[in-house]
Amino acid sequence: MFNLKLTQIGNSVGVILPKELLSLLRLEKGDTLYATESPEGVRLTPFNPQFEKQMELARQVMKSRRNVLRELAK
Repeated sequence: MFNLKLTQIGNSVGVILPKELLSLLRLEKGDTLYATESPEGVRLTPFNPQFEKQMELARQVMKSRRNVLRELAK
């Protein structure tokens, strides 16, 4: 568990992420962190949730239309 400190940054409020948490999330200065709502609360992730949804749909199409894609690849 990590304690996160809120700090004033101009007219906004920011969160200070400890080095250990940045390492765990594999994040560096300038990277994007996504916050999404979940049944447990708010989830922080370095992965774009919209991209994951799009990839899941693409996997379904590729699986169901395998023969068409094989023909197009020729």
